[in-house]
Amino acid sequence: MASDIEIARAATLRPIREIAAAIGLAENAIEPHGHHIAKLPAATLAGLAARPAGKLVLVTAVNPTPAGEGKTTTTIGLADALNAIGRRAVIALREPSLGPVFGRKGGATGGGQAQVLPMEKINLHFTGDFHAITAAHNLLAAMIDNAVHFNTPMPSGHPINPRSITWKRVLDMNDRALRQIVAGMGQGNHPLRETGFDITVASEVMAILCLANDLADLQARLGRIRVARDAAGQPVTAGDVGAAGAMAALLVEAMQPNLVQTIHGSPALIHGGPFANIAHGCNSVIATRAALALGEFAVTEAGFGADLGAEKFAHIKCRQAGLAPAVAVVVATVRALKYHGGAELAALGAPDAAALERGLMVLARHVENLQALGLPVVVAINAFAGDLADEQDAVLAHCHDQLGVAAELCRHWADGPAGAAALARRVAALADAEADPADRFTPLYASGADVMDALTAIATGIHRAGSVTLSAAARKQLAALRAEGMANLPLCLAKTPYSFTADDKRRGAISGHDLPIREFRLAAGAGFIVALAGDIATMPGLPKQPSALGIHLDGEGRIEGLS
Repeated sequence: MASDIEIARAATLRPIREIAAAIGLAENAIEPHGHHIAKLPAATLAGLAARPAGKLVLVTAVNPTPAGEGKTTTTIGLADALNAIGRRAVIALREPSLGPVFGRKGGATGGGQAQVLPMEKINLHFTGDFHAITAAHNLLAAMIDNAVHFNTPMPSGHPINPRSITWKRVLDMNDRALRQIVAGMGQGNHPLRETGFDITVASEVMAILCLANDLADLQARLGRIRVARDAAGQPVTAGDVGAAGAMAALLVEAMQPNLVQTIHGSPALIHGGPFANIAHGCNSVIATRAALALGEFAVTEAGFGADLGAEKFAHIKCRQAGLAPAVAVVVATVRALKYHGGAELAALGAPDAAALERGLMVLARHVENLQALGLPVVVAINAFAGDLADEQDAVLAHCHDQLGVAAELCRHWADGPAGAAALARRVAALADAEADPADRFTPLYASGADVMDALTAIATGIHRAGSVTLSAAARKQLAALRAEGMANLPLCLAKTPYSFTADDKRRGAISGHDLPIREFRLAAGAGFIVALAGDIATMPGLPKQPSALGIHLDGEGRIEGLS
Protein backbone atom coordinates (compact mmCIF):
# COMPACT_ATOMS: atom_id res chain seq x y z
CA MET A 1 0.00 0.00 0.00
CA ALA A 2 1.37 3.42 -0.97
CA SER A 3 2.21 5.80 1.89
CA ASP A 4 0.58 9.18 2.29
CA ILE A 5 3.71 10.93 1.07
CA GLU A 6 3.93 8.68 -2.00
CA ILE A 7 0.28 9.38 -2.84
CA ALA A 8 0.88 13.10 -2.36
CA ARG A 9 3.90 13.12 -4.67
CA ALA A 10 1.94 11.33 -7.39
CA ALA A 11 -0.67 14.12 -7.42
CA THR A 12 -0.57 16.94 -9.97
CA LEU A 13 -0.75 20.29 -8.21
CA ARG A 14 -2.33 23.27 -9.94
CA PRO A 15 -0.69 26.71 -9.68
CA ILE A 16 -2.08 28.47 -6.62
CA ARG A 17 -3.38 31.37 -8.72
CA GLU A 18 -5.73 28.90 -10.44
CA ILE A 19 -7.05 27.68 -7.10
CA ALA A 20 -7.59 31.30 -6.07
CA ALA A 21 -9.34 32.16 -9.34
CA ALA A 22 -11.73 29.22 -8.88
CA ILE A 23 -13.07 30.84 -5.71
CA GLY A 24 -13.20 34.35 -7.13
CA LEU A 25 -9.85 35.75 -6.01
CA ALA A 26 -7.91 37.76 -8.58
CA GLU A 27 -4.17 37.25 -8.94
CA ASN A 28 -3.47 40.55 -7.14
CA ALA A 29 -5.65 39.43 -4.21
CA ILE A 30 -3.15 36.81 -3.06
CA GLU A 31 0.52 36.87 -2.06
CA PRO A 32 2.17 33.71 -3.44
CA HIS A 33 4.70 31.79 -1.36
CA GLY A 34 6.13 29.68 -4.17
CA HIS A 35 4.00 27.93 -6.78
CA HIS A 36 1.46 26.16 -4.54
CA ILE A 37 0.99 28.28 -1.39
CA ALA A 38 -0.37 31.81 -1.02
CA LYS A 39 -1.40 34.14 1.75
CA LEU A 40 -4.53 36.27 1.83
CA PRO A 41 -3.49 39.81 2.83
CA ALA A 42 -5.56 42.06 5.08
CA ALA A 43 -6.96 44.06 2.16
CA THR A 44 -8.32 40.90 0.56
CA LEU A 45 -9.91 39.78 3.82
CA ALA A 46 -11.54 43.18 4.27
CA GLY A 47 -12.96 42.97 0.75
CA LEU A 48 -14.59 39.62 1.53
CA ALA A 49 -16.66 41.06 4.37
CA ALA A 50 -19.39 42.25 1.99
CA ARG A 51 -19.94 38.81 0.45
CA PRO A 52 -22.83 36.65 1.68
CA ALA A 53 -21.74 33.88 4.02
CA GLY A 54 -22.11 30.21 3.24
CA LYS A 55 -23.04 27.46 5.70
CA LEU A 56 -20.60 26.31 8.38
CA VAL A 57 -20.01 22.55 8.70
CA LEU A 58 -18.17 21.35 11.81
CA VAL A 59 -16.34 18.02 11.71
CA THR A 60 -15.59 16.47 15.09
CA ALA A 61 -15.07 12.94 16.39
CA VAL A 62 -15.24 10.47 19.22
CA ASN A 63 -12.39 10.59 21.73
CA PRO A 64 -9.09 9.89 19.97
CA THR A 65 -7.46 6.47 20.23
CA PRO A 66 -4.11 4.97 19.22
CA ALA A 67 -5.99 3.31 16.34
CA GLY A 68 -6.70 6.69 14.70
CA GLU A 69 -10.04 8.09 13.60
CA GLY A 70 -9.15 10.21 10.54
CA LYS A 71 -10.98 13.41 11.47
CA THR A 72 -8.83 15.66 9.26
CA THR A 73 -8.96 13.09 6.46
CA THR A 74 -12.76 13.09 6.71
CA THR A 75 -12.91 16.89 6.74
CA ILE A 76 -10.88 16.98 3.51
CA GLY A 77 -12.77 14.06 1.94
CA LEU A 78 -16.12 15.68 2.73
CA ALA A 79 -15.12 18.99 1.12
CA ASP A 80 -13.74 17.20 -1.95
CA ALA A 81 -17.01 15.28 -2.24
CA LEU A 82 -19.13 18.42 -1.85
CA ASN A 83 -17.20 20.02 -4.70
CA ALA A 84 -17.55 16.85 -6.77
CA ILE A 85 -21.36 16.93 -6.48
CA GLY A 86 -21.45 20.57 -7.52
CA ARG A 87 -21.64 22.28 -4.11
CA ARG A 88 -18.80 24.80 -3.68
CA ALA A 89 -16.84 24.02 -0.48
CA VAL A 90 -13.78 25.65 1.05
CA ILE A 91 -11.84 23.90 3.81
CA ALA A 92 -10.69 25.74 6.96
CA LEU A 93 -8.08 23.80 8.97
CA ARG A 94 -5.46 24.36 11.64
CA GLU A 95 -1.76 24.32 10.85
CA PRO A 96 0.25 21.34 12.09
CA SER A 97 2.50 21.70 15.13
CA LEU A 98 5.99 20.24 15.02
CA GLY A 99 5.33 18.63 18.41
CA PRO A 100 2.93 15.97 17.06
CA VAL A 101 4.75 15.77 13.70
CA PHE A 102 7.87 14.48 15.46
CA GLY A 103 5.98 12.97 18.39
CA ARG A 104 3.10 10.47 18.41
CA LYS A 105 0.33 11.73 16.14
CA GLY A 106 2.27 12.69 13.02
CA GLY A 107 1.20 15.48 10.68
CA ALA A 108 -2.17 17.13 10.20
CA THR A 109 -2.67 17.18 6.44
CA GLY A 110 -5.02 14.20 6.08
CA GLY A 111 -4.07 11.01 4.31
CA GLY A 112 -4.49 8.81 1.27
CA GLN A 113 -6.69 10.42 -1.38
CA ALA A 114 -7.89 13.05 1.13
CA GLN A 115 -4.87 15.27 1.73
CA VAL A 116 -3.97 18.95 1.59
CA LEU A 117 -0.80 19.68 -0.33
CA PRO A 118 2.14 20.25 -0.41
CA MET A 119 2.13 18.03 2.68
CA GLU A 120 5.86 18.22 3.50
CA LYS A 121 5.86 22.02 3.56
CA ILE A 122 2.60 22.29 5.49
CA ASN A 123 3.69 19.75 8.12
CA LEU A 124 7.09 21.36 8.67
CA HIS A 125 7.85 25.10 8.45
CA PHE A 126 4.97 26.04 6.11
CA THR A 127 4.94 29.88 5.87
CA GLY A 128 6.60 30.45 9.23
CA ASP A 129 3.45 31.39 11.15
CA PHE A 130 4.32 29.27 14.19
CA HIS A 131 7.86 30.64 14.24
CA ALA A 132 6.43 34.17 14.31
CA ILE A 133 4.08 33.27 17.17
CA THR A 134 6.96 31.71 19.09
CA ALA A 135 9.07 34.84 18.53
CA ALA A 136 6.29 37.21 19.60
CA HIS A 137 5.61 35.19 22.74
CA ASN A 138 9.29 35.04 23.71
CA LEU A 139 9.82 38.72 22.93
CA LEU A 140 7.27 39.47 25.64
CA ALA A 141 9.13 37.16 28.05
CA ALA A 142 12.40 38.96 27.30
CA MET A 143 10.83 42.38 27.82
CA ILE A 144 9.32 41.29 31.14
CA ASP A 145 12.71 40.11 32.38
CA ASN A 146 14.32 43.29 31.05
CA ALA A 147 11.87 45.40 33.02
CA VAL A 148 12.76 43.39 36.12
CA HIS A 149 16.48 43.83 35.44
CA PHE A 150 16.18 47.62 35.26
CA ASN A 151 13.54 47.85 37.99
CA THR A 152 11.29 49.68 35.51
CA PRO A 153 8.18 51.19 37.12
CA MET A 154 4.83 50.00 35.83
CA PRO A 155 1.82 52.37 35.42
CA SER A 156 1.15 52.20 39.18
CA GLY A 157 4.66 53.52 39.81
CA HIS A 158 5.83 50.20 41.24
CA PRO A 159 8.20 47.73 39.54
CA ILE A 160 7.29 44.13 38.69
CA ASN A 161 7.43 41.61 41.50
CA PRO A 162 9.63 38.93 39.86
CA ARG A 163 8.10 36.19 42.01
CA SER A 164 4.70 36.93 40.49
CA ILE A 165 5.65 36.46 36.82
CA THR A 166 3.33 33.92 35.18
CA TRP A 167 4.44 34.34 31.56
CA LYS A 168 6.58 31.39 30.50
CA ARG A 169 8.49 30.89 27.25
CA VAL A 170 7.38 28.62 24.41
CA LEU A 171 8.83 26.23 21.85
CA ASP A 172 6.97 24.36 19.09
CA MET A 173 8.42 21.02 20.10
CA ASN A 174 7.59 18.31 22.63
CA ASP A 175 10.35 18.79 25.24
CA ARG A 176 9.33 17.69 28.73
CA ALA A 177 12.76 18.66 30.15
CA LEU A 178 11.75 22.32 29.77
CA ARG A 179 8.51 22.10 31.74
CA GLN A 180 10.24 23.47 34.84
CA ILE A 181 13.43 25.51 34.72
CA VAL A 182 15.26 28.12 36.78
CA ALA A 183 15.94 31.50 35.15
CA GLY A 184 18.23 34.34 36.16
CA MET A 185 21.34 32.37 37.11
CA GLY A 186 24.36 34.66 37.16
CA GLN A 187 22.38 37.66 35.93
CA GLY A 188 23.41 40.31 38.43
CA ASN A 189 20.39 41.93 40.02
CA HIS A 190 17.94 39.64 38.18
CA PRO A 191 16.73 37.24 40.90
CA LEU A 192 16.58 33.50 40.42
CA ARG A 193 13.05 32.30 39.78
CA GLU A 194 11.27 29.13 38.75
CA THR A 195 9.62 29.22 35.35
CA GLY A 196 9.30 26.91 32.36
CA PHE A 197 8.28 26.40 28.75
CA ASP A 198 4.91 25.62 27.18
CA ILE A 199 4.47 24.35 23.65
CA THR A 200 3.75 27.15 21.16
CA VAL A 201 0.24 25.89 20.42
CA ALA A 202 -0.64 26.44 24.10
CA SER A 203 0.51 30.07 23.96
CA GLU A 204 -2.07 32.77 24.58
CA VAL A 205 -0.54 34.51 21.56
CA MET A 206 -1.66 31.56 19.42
CA ALA A 207 -5.18 31.80 20.86
CA ILE A 208 -5.25 35.55 20.27
CA LEU A 209 -4.16 35.20 16.65
CA CYS A 210 -6.91 32.64 16.10
CA LEU A 211 -9.64 34.77 17.72
CA ALA A 212 -8.69 38.28 16.57
CA ASN A 213 -10.85 39.95 13.94
CA ASP A 214 -8.06 41.99 12.34
CA LEU A 215 -4.67 43.55 13.06
CA ALA A 216 -6.10 46.29 15.27
CA ASP A 217 -7.95 43.72 17.38
CA LEU A 218 -4.80 41.58 17.48
CA GLN A 219 -2.69 44.42 18.91
CA ALA A 220 -5.36 45.38 21.43
CA ARG A 221 -5.70 41.79 22.64
CA LEU A 222 -1.94 41.39 22.93
CA GLY A 223 -1.85 44.47 25.14
CA ARG A 224 -4.36 42.86 27.54
CA ILE A 225 -2.26 39.74 28.23
CA ARG A 226 -1.67 39.39 32.00
CA VAL A 227 1.97 38.56 32.75
CA ALA A 228 2.69 39.39 36.41
CA ARG A 229 1.89 41.71 39.31
CA ASP A 230 3.77 44.76 40.48
CA ALA A 231 5.19 45.30 43.93
CA ALA A 232 1.83 46.73 45.05
CA GLY A 233 -0.05 43.65 43.88
CA GLN A 234 -1.61 45.27 40.80
CA PRO A 235 -1.86 43.26 37.55
CA VAL A 236 0.80 43.88 34.91
CA THR A 237 -0.04 43.43 31.22
CA ALA A 238 1.95 43.15 28.01
CA GLY A 239 0.78 46.67 27.27
CA ASP A 240 2.22 47.89 30.58
CA VAL A 241 5.58 46.36 29.65
CA GLY A 242 5.38 48.08 26.23
CA ALA A 243 5.55 44.86 24.22
CA ALA A 244 2.21 44.76 22.39
CA GLY A 245 3.21 46.86 19.39
CA ALA A 246 6.42 44.96 18.68
CA MET A 247 4.63 41.64 19.13
CA ALA A 248 1.97 42.71 16.63
CA ALA A 249 4.70 43.74 14.19
CA LEU A 250 6.11 40.21 14.33
CA LEU A 251 2.66 38.79 13.58
CA VAL A 252 1.57 40.87 10.59
CA GLU A 253 2.24 38.13 8.03
CA ALA A 254 1.26 35.36 10.43
CA MET A 255 -2.21 36.96 10.59
CA GLN A 256 -2.71 36.23 6.88
CA PRO A 257 -4.48 32.89 6.20
CA ASN A 258 -2.65 30.39 4.00
CA LEU A 259 -4.30 29.13 0.82
CA VAL A 260 -3.41 25.64 -0.45
CA GLN A 261 -5.25 22.82 -2.25
CA THR A 262 -6.25 19.20 -1.82
CA ILE A 263 -5.14 16.34 -4.04
CA HIS A 264 -8.42 16.83 -5.93
CA GLY A 265 -8.11 20.61 -6.25
CA SER A 266 -10.39 21.82 -3.46
CA PRO A 267 -9.29 25.14 -1.92
CA ALA A 268 -8.14 25.00 1.70
CA LEU A 269 -7.35 27.82 4.13
CA ILE A 270 -4.94 26.59 6.80
CA HIS A 271 -4.30 29.02 9.61
CA GLY A 272 -3.51 28.90 13.33
CA GLY A 273 -3.19 25.79 15.43
CA PRO A 274 -4.13 25.73 19.13
CA PHE A 275 -4.44 22.24 20.64
CA ALA A 276 -7.90 21.34 21.91
CA ASN A 277 -6.71 19.59 25.07
CA ILE A 278 -4.70 22.57 26.41
CA ALA A 279 -6.15 25.44 24.36
CA HIS A 280 -9.35 26.13 22.38
CA GLY A 281 -8.54 23.85 19.45
CA CYS A 282 -9.89 25.75 16.42
CA ASN A 283 -8.41 27.38 13.34
CA SER A 284 -8.52 31.18 13.04
CA VAL A 285 -11.72 33.18 12.97
CA ILE A 286 -10.48 35.20 9.99
CA ALA A 287 -9.77 32.05 7.95
CA THR A 288 -13.19 30.60 8.80
CA ARG A 289 -14.93 33.82 7.83
CA ALA A 290 -12.95 33.92 4.59
CA ALA A 291 -13.97 30.32 3.82
CA LEU A 292 -17.62 31.23 4.47
CA ALA A 293 -17.33 34.19 2.10
CA LEU A 294 -15.59 32.18 -0.62
CA GLY A 295 -17.71 29.04 -0.56
CA GLU A 296 -21.23 27.74 -0.35
CA PHE A 297 -19.91 25.65 2.55
CA ALA A 298 -17.00 26.20 4.91
CA VAL A 299 -15.91 22.79 6.18
CA THR A 300 -13.86 23.02 9.36
CA GLU A 301 -12.85 20.83 12.26
CA ALA A 302 -12.29 21.15 15.98
CA GLY A 303 -9.46 19.32 17.70
CA PHE A 304 -9.65 15.94 19.42
CA GLY A 305 -13.10 14.60 20.36
CA ALA A 306 -16.37 16.49 20.51
CA ASP A 307 -16.14 16.71 24.30
CA LEU A 308 -13.16 19.07 23.97
CA GLY A 309 -12.86 20.59 20.49
CA ALA A 310 -16.53 20.91 19.57
CA GLU A 311 -17.44 22.20 23.04
CA LYS A 312 -14.80 24.95 22.80
CA PHE A 313 -15.74 25.64 19.20
CA ALA A 314 -19.26 26.37 20.44
CA HIS A 315 -18.56 28.29 23.61
CA ILE A 316 -15.39 30.19 22.69
CA LYS A 317 -14.97 30.55 18.93
CA CYS A 318 -18.61 30.72 17.86
CA ARG A 319 -19.56 33.07 20.69
CA GLN A 320 -16.69 35.47 20.11
CA ALA A 321 -17.06 35.43 16.31
CA GLY A 322 -20.85 35.28 16.04
CA LEU A 323 -20.81 31.95 14.18
CA ALA A 324 -23.23 29.02 14.26
CA PRO A 325 -22.67 25.61 12.61
CA ALA A 326 -25.38 24.34 10.29
CA VAL A 327 -24.31 20.69 10.67
CA ALA A 328 -21.98 18.68 12.89
CA VAL A 329 -20.29 15.56 11.54
CA VAL A 330 -19.05 13.04 14.12
CA VAL A 331 -16.24 10.82 12.82
CA ALA A 332 -15.96 7.31 14.23
CA THR A 333 -14.34 4.06 13.22
CA VAL A 334 -15.20 0.49 14.11
CA ARG A 335 -11.68 0.13 15.52
CA ALA A 336 -12.01 3.19 17.75
CA LEU A 337 -15.39 2.14 19.08
CA LYS A 338 -14.10 -1.32 20.00
CA TYR A 339 -11.11 0.28 21.71
CA HIS A 340 -13.42 2.55 23.75
CA GLY A 341 -15.42 -0.57 24.56
CA GLY A 342 -12.39 -2.18 26.19
CA ALA A 343 -10.71 -4.11 23.37
CA GLU A 344 -6.94 -4.04 23.32
CA LEU A 345 -5.12 -2.29 20.49
CA ALA A 346 -3.61 -5.49 19.11
CA ALA A 347 -7.02 -7.19 18.98
CA LEU A 348 -9.03 -4.50 17.16
CA GLY A 349 -9.09 -6.51 13.92
CA ALA A 350 -10.79 -9.47 15.59
CA PRO A 351 -14.60 -9.72 15.91
CA ASP A 352 -15.78 -8.35 19.26
CA ALA A 353 -19.50 -7.58 19.38
CA ALA A 354 -19.46 -6.89 23.12
CA ALA A 355 -16.67 -4.31 22.90
CA LEU A 356 -18.36 -2.65 19.92
CA GLU A 357 -21.64 -2.41 21.81
CA ARG A 358 -19.91 -0.74 24.75
CA GLY A 359 -18.09 1.60 22.37
CA LEU A 360 -21.35 2.64 20.79
CA MET A 361 -22.27 4.18 24.14
CA VAL A 362 -19.32 6.57 23.68
CA LEU A 363 -20.56 7.50 20.21
CA ALA A 364 -24.04 8.06 21.64
CA ARG A 365 -22.59 10.38 24.29
CA HIS A 366 -20.97 12.59 21.65
CA VAL A 367 -24.10 12.66 19.50
CA GLU A 368 -26.22 13.63 22.50
CA ASN A 369 -23.78 16.38 23.50
CA LEU A 370 -23.88 17.95 20.04
CA GLN A 371 -27.65 17.71 19.91
CA ALA A 372 -27.78 19.47 23.29
CA LEU A 373 -26.01 22.37 21.54
CA GLY A 374 -28.82 22.43 18.98
CA LEU A 375 -26.77 20.96 16.13
CA PRO A 376 -28.07 18.55 13.48
CA VAL A 377 -25.72 15.54 13.52
CA VAL A 378 -24.43 13.11 10.90
CA VAL A 379 -22.13 10.21 11.81
CA ALA A 380 -19.30 9.48 9.38
CA ILE A 381 -17.98 5.95 9.76
CA ASN A 382 -14.46 6.16 8.39
CA ALA A 383 -13.73 2.76 6.84
CA PHE A 384 -10.38 1.13 7.49
CA ALA A 385 -8.89 -1.79 5.60
CA GLY A 386 -9.58 -4.89 7.64
CA ASP A 387 -12.89 -3.66 9.09
CA LEU A 388 -15.53 -6.37 9.38
CA ALA A 389 -18.59 -5.59 7.26
CA ASP A 390 -21.05 -6.86 9.86
CA GLU A 391 -19.54 -4.58 12.49
CA GLN A 392 -19.78 -1.60 10.14
CA ASP A 393 -23.42 -2.53 9.52
CA ALA A 394 -23.99 -2.73 13.28
CA VAL A 395 -22.77 0.84 13.72
CA LEU A 396 -24.97 2.07 10.86
CA ALA A 397 -28.00 0.30 12.33
CA HIS A 398 -27.33 1.63 15.83
CA CYS A 399 -27.16 5.21 14.56
CA HIS A 400 -30.42 4.82 12.65
CA ASP A 401 -32.40 2.70 15.11
CA GLN A 402 -31.11 3.82 18.52
CA LEU A 403 -29.68 7.32 18.04
CA GLY A 404 -32.06 8.53 15.36
CA VAL A 405 -29.32 10.16 13.29
CA ALA A 406 -28.06 9.61 9.79
CA ALA A 407 -24.81 7.70 9.34
CA GLU A 408 -22.73 7.07 6.23
CA LEU A 409 -19.88 4.67 5.57
CA CYS A 410 -17.01 6.66 4.05
CA ARG A 411 -14.05 5.45 1.96
CA HIS A 412 -12.44 8.77 1.02
CA TRP A 413 -8.93 7.64 2.06
CA ALA A 414 -8.92 5.00 -0.67
CA ASP A 415 -11.49 6.31 -3.15
CA GLY A 416 -11.27 10.10 -2.86
CA PRO A 417 -14.42 12.20 -3.45
CA ALA A 418 -16.50 9.22 -4.57
CA GLY A 419 -15.87 7.58 -1.21
CA ALA A 420 -17.58 10.43 0.67
CA ALA A 421 -20.29 11.33 -1.85
CA ALA A 422 -23.13 9.93 0.28
CA LEU A 423 -21.86 11.88 3.30
CA ALA A 424 -21.64 15.05 1.20
CA ARG A 425 -25.22 14.70 -0.03
CA ARG A 426 -26.45 14.05 3.51
CA VAL A 427 -24.59 17.07 4.93
CA ALA A 428 -25.77 19.35 2.12
CA ALA A 429 -29.39 18.31 2.62
CA LEU A 430 -29.27 19.01 6.35
CA ALA A 431 -27.54 22.36 5.81
CA ASP A 432 -30.04 23.36 3.13
CA ALA A 433 -32.85 22.72 5.61
CA GLU A 434 -31.35 25.24 8.06
CA ALA A 435 -32.63 28.73 7.20
CA ASP A 436 -30.65 30.29 10.04
CA PRO A 437 -28.45 27.95 12.10
CA ALA A 438 -28.25 30.56 14.87
CA ASP A 439 -31.91 29.89 15.66
CA ARG A 440 -31.07 26.33 16.78
CA PHE A 441 -27.65 26.91 18.30
CA THR A 442 -27.93 26.67 22.10
CA PRO A 443 -24.74 26.97 24.22
CA LEU A 444 -24.82 25.17 27.55
CA TYR A 445 -24.14 28.22 29.69
CA ALA A 446 -25.15 31.86 29.42
CA SER A 447 -22.80 34.49 28.10
CA GLY A 448 -21.19 36.24 31.08
CA ALA A 449 -21.82 33.33 33.45
CA ASP A 450 -19.52 32.89 36.43
CA VAL A 451 -16.64 30.60 35.55
CA MET A 452 -17.77 28.00 38.10
CA ASP A 453 -21.24 27.90 36.56
CA ALA A 454 -19.63 27.42 33.14
CA LEU A 455 -17.28 24.76 34.49
CA THR A 456 -20.11 22.88 36.18
CA ALA A 457 -22.26 23.02 33.05
CA ILE A 458 -19.45 21.57 30.93
CA ALA A 459 -18.31 19.01 33.51
CA THR A 460 -21.81 17.65 34.11
CA GLY A 461 -23.40 18.27 30.72
CA ILE A 462 -20.54 17.21 28.43
CA HIS A 463 -18.29 14.96 30.53
CA ARG A 464 -21.10 13.64 32.76
CA ALA A 465 -19.08 14.25 35.91
CA GLY A 466 -20.87 13.96 39.22
CA SER A 467 -18.78 16.64 40.93
CA VAL A 468 -16.04 19.22 40.41
CA THR A 469 -13.26 19.56 42.99
CA LEU A 470 -10.93 22.55 43.18
CA SER A 471 -7.41 22.38 44.62
CA ALA A 472 -6.42 24.93 47.25
CA ALA A 473 -4.50 26.87 44.61
CA ALA A 474 -7.49 26.85 42.24
CA ARG A 475 -9.81 28.12 44.99
CA LYS A 476 -7.42 30.99 45.67
CA GLN A 477 -7.15 31.80 41.96
CA LEU A 478 -10.93 31.71 41.59
CA ALA A 479 -11.33 34.15 44.46
CA ALA A 480 -8.82 36.51 42.84
CA LEU A 481 -10.63 36.33 39.50
CA ARG A 482 -13.92 37.21 41.16
CA ALA A 483 -12.38 40.02 43.20
CA GLU A 484 -10.99 41.61 40.02
CA GLY A 485 -14.24 41.17 38.07
CA MET A 486 -12.63 38.73 35.63
CA ALA A 487 -14.54 35.55 36.51
CA ASN A 488 -17.21 35.89 33.81
CA LEU A 489 -15.23 34.95 30.72
CA PRO A 490 -15.87 31.72 28.77
CA LEU A 491 -14.19 28.59 30.08
CA CYS A 492 -11.43 26.69 28.29
CA LEU A 493 -11.15 23.28 29.97
CA ALA A 494 -7.68 21.74 29.64
CA LYS A 495 -7.79 17.99 30.20
CA THR A 496 -6.85 14.68 28.67
CA PRO A 497 -8.64 14.08 25.34
CA TYR A 498 -8.62 10.30 25.77
CA SER A 499 -11.32 9.99 28.42
CA PHE A 500 -14.43 11.74 29.67
CA THR A 501 -12.59 11.81 33.00
CA ALA A 502 -9.30 13.48 33.90
CA ASP A 503 -7.61 10.06 33.84
CA ASP A 504 -6.40 9.15 30.34
CA LYS A 505 -6.52 5.43 31.16
CA ARG A 506 -10.26 5.29 31.85
CA ARG A 507 -12.15 4.34 28.71
CA GLY A 508 -15.86 4.20 27.95
CA ALA A 509 -18.95 6.34 28.57
CA ILE A 510 -18.10 6.96 32.21
CA SER A 511 -20.50 8.97 34.39
CA GLY A 512 -20.63 10.24 37.95
CA HIS A 513 -16.87 10.78 38.32
CA ASP A 514 -15.14 13.75 39.95
CA LEU A 515 -13.39 16.32 37.76
CA PRO A 516 -10.40 17.68 39.72
CA ILE A 517 -9.27 21.21 38.78
CA ARG A 518 -5.75 22.04 39.92
CA GLU A 519 -5.36 25.54 38.46
CA PHE A 520 -7.15 28.48 36.82
CA ARG A 521 -5.27 30.70 34.36
CA LEU A 522 -6.62 34.00 33.07
CA ALA A 523 -6.13 34.52 29.32
CA ALA A 524 -7.37 38.11 29.28
CA GLY A 525 -6.19 38.84 25.75
CA ALA A 526 -7.74 35.69 24.29
CA GLY A 527 -10.86 36.35 26.33
CA PHE A 528 -11.24 33.13 28.29
CA ILE A 529 -10.22 31.37 31.51
CA VAL A 530 -8.27 28.11 31.34
CA ALA A 531 -9.07 25.44 33.92
CA LEU A 532 -6.44 22.71 34.11
CA ALA A 533 -7.84 19.33 35.10
CA GLY A 534 -5.87 16.42 36.52
CA ASP A 535 -2.25 16.22 35.46
CA ILE A 536 -2.62 17.70 31.95
CA ALA A 537 0.67 19.28 30.83
CA THR A 538 0.97 22.39 28.66
CA MET A 539 4.35 21.13 27.40
CA PRO A 540 3.90 17.59 26.05
CA GLY A 541 6.68 15.01 26.00
CA LEU A 542 7.83 12.70 23.24
CA PRO A 543 6.69 9.05 23.35
CA LYS A 544 9.19 6.22 23.75
CA GLN A 545 9.22 5.71 19.97
CA PRO A 546 8.65 9.19 18.49
CA SER A 547 7.74 9.65 14.84
CA ALA A 548 11.01 11.56 14.41
CA LEU A 549 12.84 8.21 14.42
CA GLY A 550 11.32 7.33 11.06
CA ILE A 551 11.86 10.66 9.28
CA HIS A 552 14.89 11.05 7.01
CA LEU A 553 16.06 12.24 3.59
CA ASP A 554 16.37 9.84 0.68
CA GLY A 555 19.26 9.79 -1.80
CA GLU A 556 17.71 12.67 -3.75
CA GLY A 557 17.28 14.88 -0.69
CA ARG A 558 13.53 14.27 -0.43
CA ILE A 559 11.83 13.89 2.94
CA GLU A 560 10.68 10.38 3.81
CA GLY A 561 8.66 9.11 6.77
CA LEU A 562 6.19 11.98 7.24
CA SER A 563 2.63 10.86 7.85
